[in-house]
Amino acid sequence: MTMFGNGALISTQIGEGFEGGGVSAAHVNTVLGDRNGPIGAAWTQALATPTQGHAPFVVVARPGLPVKPFTLFVNKSALASEDHANLTWGAAQAGVAAGVLEAVHLGVIPPEIADHAVLVVAVWVDPGASAVHQDAIFANNRVATGVALSAGATGRPTAAEVLADQGGFWNPFYQP
Repeated sequence: MTMFGNGALISTQIGEGFEGGGVSAAHVNTVLGDRNGPIGAAWTQALATPTQGHAPFVVVARPGLPVKPFTLFVNKSALASEDHANLTWGAAQAGVAAGVLEAVHLGVIPPEIADHAVLVVAVWVDPGASAVHQDAIFANNRVATGVALSAGATGRPTAAEVLADQGGFWNPFYQP
């Protein structure tokens, strides 16, 4: 845990959220931590080193108004087309912004932490999605971001919960 000058405490929080199905599904991973610690260093490094098809960017509520905590959007799927890029930078990014701000509003991320932390959000947007899916992509990313942040804040699932789960091993791309 890190203590900020205002007495607020934060530990690194890692979360995962999945919402929806088909091409509008959202799969989000989050890492929240002190901007002056290793998460802040990773945040800066990722922003400074874009690669072909992957250009991390700061999440905004609207142009000129970044969300707090400062949030870095990292796309998991390489930008495959103009539509895919627009959905990534548009609906998915706006959904993440809404999910982050909702988490702060609900106290999942206390405002005093939000002013001193940074957040990395890795987001998957299906390259097969099109503009007709944008509202579902927004909604699913909003929910998945909130779920991931809540999981990180509560340390869930615990190892005991994972071991006790009898749901098997599968994902949307593979089921034995």
